[in-house]
Amino acid sequence: MQTVLLTGVSGFIAKHCAVKLLNAGYAVRGSVRNTARADEVKDALRPHLTNPASLQNLTFVPLDLGHDDGWAEAMAGAHALMHTASPFPLVQPKNPEDLIRPAVDGTLRALRAAHQAAVGRVVLTSSSAAVMDSPLRPGRTSHDEADWSDLASPTITAYSRSKTMAERAAWDFVANDAPGMALTTINPTFVLGPALDAHYGTSLRVIERLLSAKDPMLPQIGFPIVDVRDVAEAHLRALQTDAAIGQRIIAAEGSLWFHEMAQAIRDHAPNRKIVTRRAPNALMRVLGLFDAEIRTIVPSLGKIDWLDNTRARTLLGIDFIPAREAVVAAADSVIRLKPA
Repeated sequence: MQTVLLTGVSGFIAKHCAVKLLNAGYAVRGSVRNTARADEVKDALRPHLTNPASLQNLTFVPLDLGHDDGWAEAMAGAHALMHTASPFPLVQPKNPEDLIRPAVDGTLRALRAAHQAAVGRVVLTSSSAAVMDSPLRPGRTSHDEADWSDLASPTITAYSRSKTMAERAAWDFVANDAPGMALTTINPTFVLGPALDAHYGTSLRVIERLLSAKDPMLPQIGFPIVDVRDVAEAHLRALQTDAAIGQRIIAAEGSLWFHEMAQAIRDHAPNRKIVTRRAPNALMRVLGLFDAEIRTIVPSLGKIDWLDNTRARTLLGIDFIPAREAVVAAADSVIRLKPA
Protein backbone atom coordinates (compact mmCIF):
# COMPACT_ATOMS: atom_id res chain seq x y z
CA MET A 1 0.00 0.00 0.00
CA GLN A 2 1.42 3.38 -1.00
CA THR A 3 1.54 6.18 1.56
CA VAL A 4 0.75 9.79 0.67
CA LEU A 5 1.76 12.61 3.01
CA LEU A 6 -1.19 15.02 2.81
CA THR A 7 -0.38 18.37 4.38
CA GLY A 8 -3.08 20.44 6.04
CA VAL A 9 -5.44 17.45 6.24
CA SER A 10 -7.96 19.40 8.35
CA GLY A 11 -8.56 21.86 5.49
CA PHE A 12 -11.68 22.07 3.32
CA ILE A 13 -10.00 20.74 0.16
CA ALA A 14 -7.65 18.39 1.99
CA LYS A 15 -10.42 16.48 3.78
CA HIS A 16 -11.99 15.73 0.39
CA CYS A 17 -8.55 14.67 -0.91
CA ALA A 18 -8.19 12.33 2.07
CA VAL A 19 -11.54 10.70 1.26
CA LYS A 20 -10.51 10.20 -2.37
CA LEU A 21 -7.12 8.75 -1.40
CA LEU A 22 -8.48 6.37 1.23
CA ASN A 23 -11.25 5.18 -1.09
CA ALA A 24 -8.61 4.57 -3.79
CA GLY A 25 -6.60 2.32 -1.47
CA TYR A 26 -3.83 4.64 -0.32
CA ALA A 27 -2.56 5.09 3.20
CA VAL A 28 -2.80 8.75 4.19
CA ARG A 29 -0.43 10.43 6.59
CA GLY A 30 -2.15 13.72 7.34
CA SER A 31 -0.33 16.71 8.77
CA VAL A 32 -1.96 19.01 11.30
CA ARG A 33 -0.53 21.75 13.44
CA ASN A 34 -2.20 20.19 16.46
CA THR A 35 -2.85 16.44 16.63
CA ALA A 36 -5.77 17.15 18.97
CA ARG A 37 -7.74 17.68 15.73
CA ALA A 38 -7.25 14.05 14.66
CA ASP A 39 -10.65 12.85 15.93
CA GLU A 40 -12.36 15.82 14.31
CA VAL A 41 -10.89 14.87 10.93
CA LYS A 42 -11.74 11.18 11.35
CA ASP A 43 -15.34 12.03 12.25
CA ALA A 44 -15.62 14.18 9.10
CA LEU A 45 -14.23 11.50 6.78
CA ARG A 46 -15.90 8.39 8.21
CA PRO A 47 -19.37 8.78 6.59
CA HIS A 48 -17.83 9.25 3.14
CA LEU A 49 -15.60 6.17 3.02
CA THR A 50 -16.69 3.27 0.84
CA ASN A 51 -15.08 0.94 3.39
CA PRO A 52 -15.14 2.34 6.94
CA ALA A 53 -12.20 0.07 7.81
CA SER A 54 -9.99 2.19 5.54
CA LEU A 55 -9.96 4.80 8.29
CA GLN A 56 -7.27 2.70 9.95
CA ASN A 57 -5.04 3.72 7.03
CA LEU A 58 -5.21 7.35 8.17
CA THR A 59 -2.51 8.55 10.55
CA PHE A 60 -1.50 12.01 11.73
CA VAL A 61 1.76 13.91 12.13
CA PRO A 62 2.26 17.36 13.67
CA LEU A 63 3.81 19.81 11.20
CA ASP A 64 4.05 23.57 10.92
CA LEU A 65 4.74 25.36 7.63
CA GLY A 66 6.94 27.79 9.52
CA HIS A 67 9.26 25.28 11.24
CA ASP A 68 11.54 22.43 10.16
CA ASP A 69 10.68 20.19 13.10
CA GLY A 70 9.13 16.86 12.14
CA TRP A 71 9.29 17.15 8.35
CA ALA A 72 11.97 14.49 7.89
CA GLU A 73 10.07 12.03 10.08
CA ALA A 74 6.79 12.82 8.33
CA MET A 75 8.28 12.11 4.90
CA ALA A 76 10.01 8.87 5.91
CA GLY A 77 8.57 5.97 3.92
CA ALA A 78 6.10 8.12 1.99
CA HIS A 79 5.63 7.45 -1.71
CA ALA A 80 4.17 10.85 -2.60
CA LEU A 81 3.49 14.31 -1.21
CA MET A 82 0.17 16.09 -1.68
CA HIS A 83 0.80 19.60 -0.40
CA THR A 84 -2.47 21.47 0.18
CA ALA A 85 -1.61 23.53 3.25
CA SER A 86 -1.45 27.29 2.62
CA PRO A 87 -3.03 30.33 4.26
CA PHE A 88 -6.26 31.65 2.65
CA PRO A 89 -7.67 34.76 4.35
CA LEU A 90 -11.04 36.43 3.77
CA VAL A 91 -9.48 39.86 4.40
CA GLN A 92 -6.12 40.82 2.93
CA PRO A 93 -3.46 41.48 5.61
CA LYS A 94 -2.03 44.97 6.15
CA ASN A 95 1.44 43.54 5.60
CA PRO A 96 1.47 41.32 2.47
CA GLU A 97 4.52 39.48 3.78
CA ASP A 98 2.33 37.99 6.53
CA LEU A 99 0.70 35.94 3.77
CA ILE A 100 3.50 35.62 1.24
CA ARG A 101 6.23 34.29 3.50
CA PRO A 102 4.26 31.37 4.99
CA ALA A 103 3.02 30.35 1.53
CA VAL A 104 6.44 30.48 -0.16
CA ASP A 105 8.52 29.20 2.76
CA GLY A 106 6.00 26.48 3.59
CA THR A 107 5.97 25.21 0.00
CA LEU A 108 9.77 25.14 -0.19
CA ARG A 109 10.02 23.49 3.23
CA ALA A 110 7.69 20.70 2.07
CA LEU A 111 9.51 20.21 -1.25
CA ARG A 112 12.96 20.19 0.36
CA ALA A 113 11.83 17.58 2.87
CA ALA A 114 10.36 15.46 0.08
CA HIS A 115 13.56 15.74 -1.96
CA GLN A 116 15.75 14.81 1.01
CA ALA A 117 13.55 11.78 1.69
CA ALA A 118 13.64 10.74 -1.99
CA VAL A 119 9.89 11.29 -2.34
CA GLY A 120 9.76 11.90 -6.05
CA ARG A 121 6.04 12.44 -6.76
CA VAL A 122 4.43 15.70 -5.67
CA VAL A 123 1.00 17.19 -6.29
CA LEU A 124 0.81 20.79 -5.13
CA THR A 125 -2.37 22.80 -4.56
CA SER A 126 -1.78 26.15 -6.21
CA SER A 127 -4.59 28.47 -7.30
CA SER A 128 -6.12 30.25 -10.25
CA ALA A 129 -4.91 33.33 -8.38
CA ALA A 130 -1.49 32.41 -9.77
CA VAL A 131 -2.94 32.43 -13.31
CA MET A 132 -5.52 35.11 -13.93
CA ASP A 133 -4.20 38.36 -12.48
CA SER A 134 -2.79 39.31 -15.86
CA PRO A 135 -4.13 40.64 -19.18
CA LEU A 136 -5.56 38.07 -21.58
CA ARG A 137 -3.20 37.12 -24.36
CA PRO A 138 -4.17 38.42 -27.81
CA GLY A 139 -7.04 36.47 -29.34
CA ARG A 140 -8.03 34.73 -26.11
CA THR A 141 -11.26 35.05 -24.12
CA SER A 142 -10.11 32.97 -21.15
CA HIS A 143 -6.95 32.29 -19.18
CA ASP A 144 -5.14 28.98 -19.41
CA GLU A 145 -2.11 27.31 -17.84
CA ALA A 146 0.32 29.35 -19.94
CA ASP A 147 -0.72 32.47 -18.04
CA TRP A 148 0.92 33.71 -14.85
CA SER A 149 -0.34 36.47 -12.62
CA ASP A 150 1.67 39.68 -12.98
CA LEU A 151 3.42 40.43 -9.69
CA ALA A 152 3.90 44.03 -10.84
CA SER A 153 0.17 44.60 -11.38
CA PRO A 154 -1.10 47.53 -9.29
CA THR A 155 -4.29 45.60 -8.47
CA ILE A 156 -2.77 42.26 -7.48
CA THR A 157 -3.75 41.18 -3.96
CA ALA A 158 -1.46 39.78 -1.31
CA TYR A 159 -3.18 36.42 -1.72
CA SER A 160 -2.56 36.33 -5.48
CA ARG A 161 1.04 37.34 -4.90
CA SER A 162 1.46 34.59 -2.31
CA LYS A 163 0.06 31.87 -4.56
CA THR A 164 2.01 33.06 -7.61
CA MET A 165 5.29 33.31 -5.75
CA ALA A 166 4.78 29.97 -3.99
CA GLU A 167 4.04 28.14 -7.24
CA ARG A 168 6.92 29.77 -9.09
CA ALA A 169 9.21 28.85 -6.19
CA ALA A 170 8.06 25.22 -6.49
CA TRP A 171 8.78 25.01 -10.22
CA ASP A 172 12.13 26.77 -9.74
CA PHE A 173 13.07 24.35 -6.96
CA VAL A 174 12.34 21.35 -9.17
CA ALA A 175 14.25 22.85 -12.10
CA ASN A 176 17.30 23.90 -10.11
CA ASP A 177 17.53 21.61 -7.09
CA ALA A 178 15.43 18.50 -7.73
CA PRO A 179 15.28 17.84 -11.48
CA GLY A 180 14.11 14.27 -10.89
CA MET A 181 11.06 15.35 -8.89
CA ALA A 182 7.74 14.74 -10.65
CA LEU A 183 5.66 17.81 -9.84
CA THR A 184 2.08 18.64 -10.83
CA THR A 185 0.21 21.72 -9.68
CA ILE A 186 -3.57 21.91 -9.44
CA ASN A 187 -4.86 25.46 -9.85
CA PRO A 188 -8.44 25.63 -8.55
CA THR A 189 -10.69 28.63 -8.93
CA PHE A 190 -13.12 29.69 -6.17
CA VAL A 191 -13.81 26.37 -4.44
CA LEU A 192 -17.37 25.67 -3.33
CA GLY A 193 -19.37 22.46 -2.95
CA PRO A 194 -20.18 20.42 0.15
CA ALA A 195 -18.26 20.71 3.40
CA LEU A 196 -17.57 17.48 5.27
CA ASP A 197 -17.94 19.20 8.63
CA ALA A 198 -18.37 22.65 10.16
CA HIS A 199 -14.61 23.33 10.06
CA TYR A 200 -14.51 24.52 6.46
CA GLY A 201 -12.34 27.60 6.89
CA THR A 202 -12.61 30.58 4.58
CA SER A 203 -14.03 29.00 1.43
CA LEU A 204 -17.69 29.01 2.38
CA ARG A 205 -17.73 32.32 4.25
CA VAL A 206 -19.05 34.01 1.11
CA ILE A 207 -21.99 31.60 1.12
CA GLU A 208 -22.54 32.28 4.83
CA ARG A 209 -22.74 35.97 4.00
CA LEU A 210 -25.32 35.41 1.26
CA LEU A 211 -27.44 33.25 3.56
CA SER A 212 -27.29 35.84 6.33
CA ALA A 213 -28.88 38.48 4.03
CA LYS A 214 -26.70 40.92 5.91
CA ASP A 215 -26.05 43.01 2.81
CA PRO A 216 -28.97 45.01 1.32
CA MET A 217 -27.34 44.81 -2.12
CA LEU A 218 -24.67 42.67 -3.77
CA PRO A 219 -21.45 43.87 -5.40
CA GLN A 220 -21.18 43.40 -9.15
CA ILE A 221 -18.35 40.91 -9.08
CA GLY A 222 -17.97 37.49 -10.62
CA PHE A 223 -16.11 34.31 -9.74
CA PRO A 224 -14.82 31.33 -11.68
CA ILE A 225 -16.12 28.39 -9.62
CA VAL A 226 -15.23 24.74 -9.10
CA ASP A 227 -16.71 22.07 -6.85
CA VAL A 228 -14.41 20.80 -4.10
CA ARG A 229 -15.19 17.21 -5.10
CA ASP A 230 -13.73 17.87 -8.54
CA VAL A 231 -10.68 19.56 -7.04
CA ALA A 232 -10.01 16.49 -4.90
CA GLU A 233 -10.57 14.18 -7.87
CA ALA A 234 -8.10 16.25 -9.90
CA HIS A 235 -5.48 15.80 -7.16
CA LEU A 236 -6.02 12.03 -7.11
CA ARG A 237 -5.94 11.64 -10.90
CA ALA A 238 -2.87 13.86 -11.18
CA LEU A 239 -1.11 11.56 -8.72
CA GLN A 240 -2.02 8.55 -10.86
CA THR A 241 -1.40 10.06 -14.33
CA ASP A 242 2.15 10.15 -15.65
CA ALA A 243 1.13 12.60 -18.37
CA ALA A 244 0.29 15.12 -15.62
CA ILE A 245 3.92 15.30 -14.48
CA GLY A 246 5.41 18.72 -15.15
CA GLN A 247 2.00 20.27 -15.78
CA ARG A 248 -0.08 23.03 -14.28
CA ILE A 249 -3.76 22.03 -14.37
CA ILE A 250 -6.60 24.50 -13.90
CA ALA A 251 -9.62 23.19 -12.01
CA ALA A 252 -12.61 25.32 -13.04
CA GLU A 253 -16.14 24.68 -14.27
CA GLY A 254 -17.55 28.07 -15.15
CA SER A 255 -18.03 31.61 -13.89
CA LEU A 256 -21.00 33.21 -12.15
CA TRP A 257 -21.78 36.74 -11.09
CA PHE A 258 -22.42 37.16 -7.38
CA HIS A 259 -26.10 37.85 -7.98
CA GLU A 260 -26.33 34.65 -10.06
CA MET A 261 -24.92 32.70 -7.12
CA ALA A 262 -27.50 34.32 -4.85
CA GLN A 263 -30.28 33.52 -7.30
CA ALA A 264 -29.22 29.87 -7.46
CA ILE A 265 -29.49 29.64 -3.67
CA ARG A 266 -32.79 31.51 -3.68
CA ASP A 267 -34.24 29.12 -6.28
CA HIS A 268 -33.07 26.15 -4.21
CA ALA A 269 -34.21 27.50 -0.85
CA PRO A 270 -37.20 29.77 -1.63
CA ASN A 271 -38.17 30.04 2.04
CA ARG A 272 -34.94 31.82 2.93
CA LYS A 273 -34.42 35.53 2.53
CA ILE A 274 -31.69 35.86 -0.10
CA VAL A 275 -30.71 39.26 -1.47
CA THR A 276 -30.18 39.42 -5.25
CA ARG A 277 -30.30 43.20 -5.84
CA ARG A 278 -27.09 44.63 -7.31
CA ALA A 279 -25.22 47.56 -5.78
CA PRO A 280 -23.83 50.39 -7.90
CA ASN A 281 -20.06 50.13 -8.22
CA ALA A 282 -19.60 53.71 -7.00
CA LEU A 283 -21.38 52.88 -3.77
CA MET A 284 -19.18 49.83 -3.19
CA ARG A 285 -16.06 51.93 -3.64
CA VAL A 286 -17.25 54.31 -0.94
CA LEU A 287 -18.18 51.46 1.42
CA GLY A 288 -14.76 49.93 0.84
CA LEU A 289 -13.24 52.91 2.61
CA PHE A 290 -14.81 51.68 5.85
CA ASP A 291 -15.17 47.89 5.46
CA ALA A 292 -12.02 45.77 5.05
CA GLU A 293 -13.90 42.85 3.45
CA ILE A 294 -15.48 45.16 0.86
CA ARG A 295 -12.15 46.91 0.26
CA THR A 296 -10.68 43.55 -0.81
CA ILE A 297 -13.12 43.21 -3.72
CA VAL A 298 -13.13 46.80 -4.99
CA PRO A 299 -10.52 46.06 -7.72
CA SER A 300 -12.80 43.29 -9.03
CA LEU A 301 -15.98 45.37 -9.43
CA GLY A 302 -17.64 44.88 -12.81
CA LYS A 303 -15.18 42.13 -13.69
CA ILE A 304 -15.62 38.40 -14.26
CA ASP A 305 -12.83 36.05 -15.32
CA TRP A 306 -13.06 32.85 -17.31
CA LEU A 307 -10.59 30.00 -17.28
CA ASP A 308 -9.98 27.25 -19.80
CA ASN A 309 -10.40 23.78 -18.25
CA THR A 310 -9.42 21.81 -21.37
CA ARG A 311 -6.32 20.30 -19.79
CA ALA A 312 -8.21 18.97 -16.76
CA ARG A 313 -10.91 17.49 -18.98
CA THR A 314 -8.59 15.88 -21.54
CA LEU A 315 -5.56 14.95 -19.45
CA LEU A 316 -7.35 13.92 -16.25
CA GLY A 317 -10.79 13.11 -17.65
CA ILE A 318 -12.61 15.38 -15.20
CA ASP A 319 -16.30 15.90 -15.98
CA PHE A 320 -16.93 19.01 -13.93
CA ILE A 321 -19.95 19.48 -11.67
CA PRO A 322 -21.83 22.62 -12.84
CA ALA A 323 -20.97 25.80 -10.96
CA ARG A 324 -24.57 26.35 -9.85
CA GLU A 325 -24.62 22.86 -8.30
CA ALA A 326 -21.44 23.68 -6.42
CA VAL A 327 -23.03 26.87 -5.08
CA VAL A 328 -26.19 25.04 -3.97
CA ALA A 329 -24.19 22.21 -2.35
CA ALA A 330 -22.16 24.78 -0.42
CA ALA A 331 -25.34 26.52 0.74
CA ASP A 332 -26.83 23.20 1.83
CA SER A 333 -23.71 22.53 3.90
CA VAL A 334 -23.82 25.90 5.62
CA ILE A 335 -27.55 25.56 6.36
CA ARG A 336 -27.04 22.05 7.75
CA LEU A 337 -23.85 22.63 9.70
CA LYS A 338 -24.43 26.17 10.96
CA PRO A 339 -28.19 26.71 11.10
CA ALA A 340 -29.39 30.21 11.90
